[in-house]
Amino acid sequence: MSHRISIPVSLALLAVSVAGCHPTKEEYQAQLDKYAKLEGDSATMKKRLSNELDEANERINALEEDLKSKGFDVTKLRADLDKNRSTLAEQEKALAEYKARAAQLERIKQRFEMLKKKLDSLTKLGLAVNIRRSRMVISLPGDVLFDSGKDTLKKEGLEILSKVSGIIKADATLLGRDYQVAGHTDNKPLGGGPFKDNWGLSLMRARSVLLFLVDPKDSALPVDHWSAAGFADTDPVAANDDNEGRQKNRRCDLIVVPSAEEMLDLNKITQ
Repeated sequence: MSHRISIPVSLALLAVSVAGCHPTKEEYQAQLDKYAKLEGDSATMKKRLSNELDEANERINALEEDLKSKGFDVTKLRADLDKNRSTLAEQEKALAEYKARAAQLERIKQRFEMLKKKLDSLTKLGLAVNIRRSRMVISLPGDVLFDSGKDTLKKEGLEILSKVSGIIKADATLLGRDYQVAGHTDNKPLGGGPFKDNWGLSLMRARSVLLFLVDPKDSALPVDHWSAAGFADTDPVAANDDNEGRQKNRRCDLIVVPSAEEMLDLNKITQ
């Protein structure tokens, strides 16, 4: 009957023979024990790494679902994590990448949860504060701010904006952030007038909000941290099929622009 000797063991025995010695039974058994231990240690390590990979993967899945429910776009995250995990070295590399990605998601989640907590008092004013397209957004109802087809702020709108600016000014972290006022309309065409179309109306409404917020005589927020943009009806938050949906789409959003660090993290998870 023939016997197969594993390659590591046969190489070890060959090395002993080349040296001019013949292994004794004890030396032979010692070599077998040595390599059996090495193989056992390797198998144990692979099993441990595989378990850690599974745990890290479960954590990433939970974080992805949580962030997606809050409005983050993490659809491309999985592409970078589809790695070959067959060898020990590949498992170690994959585990390091999984842990780094999980830590990245944790940082994003904690940062935006902290920011939302600072803005929670705005919800008491009836304003919606949420994450949309990976950005914190404070939504101001357009019908509260303006009369139909107008860009002049109503008294009620001025009062709400004063309260919003007061909350921002009371917190140094919020005060130092960058913001964009984004004007939005429903899809009903504008019947002429000075604004010509919904693009003009949305932009001029955003401008009115911006000027009030940075005016030294009014809210006096730092002008170098604010900008304005008009989106017309191109970014609806509801269907324009009925009055309720169109009312939701007529709005001005105050967008908290992500910082450089936040943008780096967000770019990394969507590459």
